[in-house]
Amino acid sequence: KGLHLASGSGDATVKLWDFQSGTCALTFKEHTHAVWSVAFHLHGDLLLSASLDHSARMWDIVSQRCRTTFRGHVDSVNEVVWQPYAAALATASSDKTVSVWDARTGLCAQTYYGHYNSCNGLAFNLRGDTIASCDADGVVKVWDVRMVAERLSIDVGPHPVSALAIDRSGELVACASDDGRVRVHSLTDGSEQANMLAHDDAVQSLAWDPNGKFLLTGGSDKSFRLFG
Repeated sequence: KGLHLASGSGDATVKLWDFQSGTCALTFKEHTHAVWSVAFHLHGDLLLSASLDHSARMWDIVSQRCRTTFRGHVDSVNEVVWQPYAAALATASSDKTVSVWDARTGLCAQTYYGHYNSCNGLAFNLRGDTIASCDADGVVKVWDVRMVAERLSIDVGPHPVSALAIDRSGELVACASDDGRVRVHSLTDGSEQANMLAHDDAVQSLAWDPNGKFLLTGGSDKSFRLFG
């Protein structure tokens, strides 16, 4: 709803921050290890978190409690994202898998196998029928959600890829690399469309603007960069 910011921390907590007062409005403490990723639902009433404790959780902001715990991964859950236009979410794990979960039942609906190293990040396209995932070998895989099959594999390596972002058109995926570069690839044939030296250290996060014209990146060099 645009009123709060959510954060995950190494102290195993998830916090909700009030934009107007700049103070912490709510703290969730059920995770037992570091929290790597958080994601608000489009309507703002639900929040997802992913943790080193091998689980993801769904928090109800209104009732201020954990509604569901998603268990099944056998290693750290490194990122969690909502599937657009569906009551589902996806997780990327250090156990080398990507899983899709039913948010209503808490059950795993599908698991995607094919990575040979830790899965660090993932992203859905806007239609929700494609997942891109990245790993510590610098490999990006593109999955067909309906067919539950790998559609494309892109070698972005040799450095680990930490995060991904798919643009509004669903045709491009931006890849954040530990070598400080951001590479943009076609989701149709995997070809490289852009290669930018973005930071002096590892690129940890990135996001397209809603219109797909600008790309915002964050790095371990303590800076943000905007590309257009």
